[in-house]
Amino acid sequence: MPELVAPTPRLHSSWLAAQEEWGPDAHMDGAGLGADDDVTTPEGFAEWTGRLRRRADRTAPVEQGRVHATHWWITEGDTYLGAIDLRHYLNAFLLDAGGHIGYGVRPSARGRGLAGWALGEVLHEARLLGMDRVLLTCDPGNAASARTIERGGGVLEDVRETLVGPKRRYWVTL
Repeated sequence: MPELVAPTPRLHSSWLAAQEEWGPDAHMDGAGLGADDDVTTPEGFAEWTGRLRRRADRTAPVEQGRVHATHWWITEGDTYLGAIDLRHYLNAFLLDAGGHIGYGVRPSARGRGLAGWALGEVLHEARLLGMDRVLLTCDPGNAASARTIERGGGVLEDVRETLVGPKRRYWVTL
C-alpha cells in the first residue's frame, strides 16, 4: 500500500536506485533536486532532505529561485517510488512552466496509478492550505501525465512555448 512521507535520509539507497533508473541527466519531476545538491553521500543526502522539509515552513526564507513548498515521497515500506511537491504560490518561472504541483514516478513503478493517487492526496492538501485552484503542466508528448492531470480534474488552458520548451497547462479548481 503506497503512502506519502516526508523526505528522509533513511531511504537514501532506495532513492539512489530510483535515480539510476531515471538516468544520470534526467530531471526527476517533483523531487526538488537542484544541480548543486549532493545526494551521493549520506551527509549530503541528509542535508538535502532536511532542506526539502524546511521549505514547507512559510516563516523561514527559501533559497533564491525557490518558493515555499511541501515535498512528499511516494513509498511502499522502505522503497522510494517517486515524489510529488506542492508549491504554495507561484513565481514567474512556475507560472510560465512549472505549476503548483510537480510529480514523478520511478520507471519501474509506473503504470500502477501511483501518480493519480498521489495527485488526489496533494489536491486535498492544497485545499487545506486555502488554495482555490492549482496549475499543473506537462510536456505535450507525455500522454500518461496528461491523462493523470485530466483524471484529477485538470482543464487544459493551452499548449504554449515556455522557458523550458512547450508545455500543456492545466488548471484544477479545488
